[in-house]
Order: sequence, then C-alpha cells, then structure tokens
Amino acid sequence: MRAFTKHTGTVAALDRANVDTDQIIPKQFLKRIERTGFGEFLFFDWRYLEDGSENPDFELNQPHARDASILLARRNFGSGSSREHAVWALDDYGFRVVLAPSFADIFFNNCFKNGVLPIRLSEATIDDLFQRTAEHAPYGLTVDLETMTIRDAHGLELEFDVEPFRRHCLLNGLDDIALTLEHEDKITAYEKARGMPPADASAS
Repeated sequence: MRAFTKHTGTVAALDRANVDTDQIIPKQFLKRIERTGFGEFLFFDWRYLEDGSENPDFELNQPHARDASILLARRNFGSGSSREHAVWALDDYGFRVVLAPSFADIFFNNCFKNGVLPIRLSEATIDDLFQRTAEHAPYGLTVDLETMTIRDAHGLELEFDVEPFRRHCLLNGLDDIALTLEHEDKITAYEKARGMPPADASAS
C-alpha cells in the first residue's frame, strides 16, 4: 500500500449527498480480480451518456477537474453495499483524498486499508470549500497527514483529526498484511517452538 504523508492536488467538487458504492463503481464492472483497472469505470453512469460519449454536465468531466486527485463531496459518501472496489476505483482514477461531512463506516474503513485518506469536516467547512472550488477553479489544496492540516493558496488553513492507529498505518503504508509482517520474527519463533514447518516449506 502506498504511504500517505503530504499531498497537493486539484479538487473535484461532487455536489451530491448519499453517493453510494454502486454509483461509484457500478456492479457490472466488478468482474475483475485485480485491484487495478477500475478507474475508467468510476462514476460510469454519471460520466458517460448512453452512446458512450462523455457527459459534458458531469462534475469530473469539467476541464478544471480532469486531473483532480482530491474529491470534495456531501454527507454520507460511500453508502450502500460494502464493495471494496469503490475505493479501488477512486484510487485507480487518481484520488488520494476524499473530503466530506460524513462517510459510510465500511467505505471509511476501506479507504484507510487502500491508501486513500477520507477526512470528515463540518458541513459549514465543506460548504466553504465548495465555494472556494467554484471561485478559484482550478482549485488546489495541500493535505498534510503529519501535521493534520489542509491549506490552499488563498490563506485557508484547516485542522482535521485521524485516529492515531490509522494515521500510523497510512504514514507508513501499512495494510493488514504489512502489519502482520511487522511481527514476522515473533510468528517464526512461535512456529519453531511448536515444531511447525516454515511457511514457504509448507506451501511447496
């Protein structure tokens, strides 16, 4: 998993509440077994018209949002089914940060497990960021996980909170497997003490 320390990027403003995972990545694109390749299908039903051409009215298709890596959204982002593919699609498209007043719990957890930083901010702060994105398009932010601050080039400075364990994992690029391997010496010692074969030997 990619570590996250500080990221500077352009903001794409998705002015919609209750965006669910089937809107983020529709179910017909869940057949892949790899974690990559989902970005082209992100928000598919909104991004494209029935003839396959881009929907010119969709937020991510606006010229100032095409290279965005920070997504700004409304409350309850990532609701619906628990598919981890939703985070894979956001990450594969290029988003490293999602800002919203609230997130669905499973989606929120999946973000941290895949190197995407979800940040909860107040409704008033999110409103202000939507206004700034409209006024200064293309609008950029710098998100610093080490200092837990968000800054723009127009004098904005915000603080945010991340639970310490999740912050540690993101800063060091540790997913569940990497966390387990941090204790590899203890695992090996446990196996030897019980006469268990090494993992590579048992797998062969």
